[in-house]
Amino acid sequence: MAGTAGTPGTPRVLRAMNDRAALDLLLEHGPLSRTRIGKLTGLSKPTASQLLARLEAAGLVLATGTTEGRPGPNAQLYEVNPTSAYAAGLDVTPERILAAVADVTGRTIGSYELPTPGRRPAHPVVRQVTDALDGAVKAAGLARDDVRRLVIGTPGAFDPNTGRLRYASHLPGWHTPALLDELAAALPMPVEYENDVNLVAVAEQRLGAARGHEDFVLLWNEGGLGAALVLGGRLHRGWTGGAGEVGFLPVPGTPLVRQVTKANSGGYQELAGSQAIPRLAHELGMSHVPSTPYPEAAATLIQRAATEDTVMHRLLLQTYATRLATGLASLVSVLDPELVVLSGASLTAGGEVLRTLVQDELEELAAARPRLVVGDVREHPVLRGALESALATTRDEVFDTGR
Repeated sequence: MAGTAGTPGTPRVLRAMNDRAALDLLLEHGPLSRTRIGKLTGLSKPTASQLLARLEAAGLVLATGTTEGRPGPNAQLYEVNPTSAYAAGLDVTPERILAAVADVTGRTIGSYELPTPGRRPAHPVVRQVTDALDGAVKAAGLARDDVRRLVIGTPGAFDPNTGRLRYASHLPGWHTPALLDELAAALPMPVEYENDVNLVAVAEQRLGAARGHEDFVLLWNEGGLGAALVLGGRLHRGWTGGAGEVGFLPVPGTPLVRQVTKANSGGYQELAGSQAIPRLAHELGMSHVPSTPYPEAAATLIQRAATEDTVMHRLLLQTYATRLATGLASLVSVLDPELVVLSGASLTAGGEVLRTLVQDELEELAAARPRLVVGDVREHPVLRGALESALATTRDEVFDTGR
């Protein structure tokens, strides 16, 4: 416990710590009785009762039902009040903006998709963002002012030194110098910006395959090839926000790509990005290569190869696994992570079959031997990470009863 006996304010600090511990337990376990909360926190029954009364008066918990099916009288159950706060997230791509609002428990209560096709946006970015957010807010039955915090996920990253978006020349309208100031003026809540792949790592660390891990790499392959680096439990973003932009990485097997930011590509992207998979299938002489856009076509081909055991499909998977491991070998040699999470449709479509092949190849190419796992968060992982990031800060603010 923080503080020293006799220090003014210590009882208040301890109460706030106990309050937060109880609220976190209710979020993790769902409805709990006073007795159960007391056992999990180590508090006495009277102290647990006072804690719950205090949180109920503050509007942070609700009495909800009673225990049933156990000997003795039924006990009152308590849960976090889902209406005590709301947060929002946006997942931005060149084609669309996905928006969602979640209550403080993490349940998504409203979502909206705003199409944004074309190299020249029909409406300014500020309007796109507010329209997408308002659509989700309306679907949730709320007003814009009800949302306490918004996290926006984009390709690339906003340079903390300049405020300009970097590493995402394919995202039209998002590169004007005054954009962040304009968004701040248009939105009534604090807004944070994060790289999309970093948000997938947040989702996997909080909800998925990286739970309990503080040093891991997440490799993402969908529209583009990228990575997120979590070191000591925290995202490593780099000086300009560009840590993990591994698509630009020079690798054996492809010609050097010079002026990579103008080309919006690099060696690893050309070798193992989603667009390389249909090309590889054509080179191998495969028939029925999908004509859909390359992220969808790539996922279809990898899924088919992982489920149809033919010589050509095995060759496609093995070649793709070698290409993936070629870039991963550089990453793990520098970082020596505990875990590598494979995420994005072009990787998760291969499931355990592809994971095993990449693991075997990586052990041949790198001295470090991290464990590889397939990501668990499959449904809109960028958006889920944006919500989780917004909720983490929102809970810190709302659940702090010591203020």
